[in-house]
Amino acid sequence: MSKQDGVIGEVDDALRELIRREALARSKAEVLLSAPGAEPAAEGEAPAVHLRLYDIREDLGRRRQGTINEVNADGAVTARRRPPRYLSLSYLVTVRAPEPEEEHRLLSAILRALLAHDTIPADRLTGSLAELGLPVTMAAACPPREDRTLEAAAGPRPFVNVVVSAPITPDSPAPVAPPVREPLGVRAEERHSPEGLG
Repeated sequence: MSKQDGVIGEVDDALRELIRREALARSKAEVLLSAPGAEPAAEGEAPAVHLRLYDIREDLGRRRQGTINEVNADGAVTARRRPPRYLSLSYLVTVRAPEPEEEHRLLSAILRALLAHDTIPADRLTGSLAELGLPVTMAAACPPREDRTLEAAAGPRPFVNVVVSAPITPDSPAPVAPPVREPLGVRAEERHSPEGLG
């Protein structure tokens, strides 16, 4: 698994790892972050799975307002931050192999692995995604967005469209000053009426 910074690299790594482990365990196919070539793989050449990110936009339906409090072990608020935003990352998954039958077999295995999950498994997440501990939802074989045409990007090969919704923190938490406490040694004096007055 490559060491990449940022939510996009973390999703790249998580998807590659999921496909490798759950769909390609018995195959020598590589998972590449690139578009496939126009020609089929040469005879004897190892097949390749191409995982191409083609669209990035905010998932506006998951945007939340307000602030989130961070508390310490005593329950005191130590920092405040804005809720995470969610990025909708769309990937085109294609396979390049010497024979169409092998391409279809690998695509079927990939599709089965992706459809088995509504979220990317937590043990596949790294970096900020693992630290946030929030679900990273995933939908496979969904239709592309209405404003995108994918046939040109995929070429003549069949493809699987995968959309991942991943949280990202827009800023760092803002520290909160500790609560003001009464200084030690200062007490309010009790006032009594002088004796004999009334």
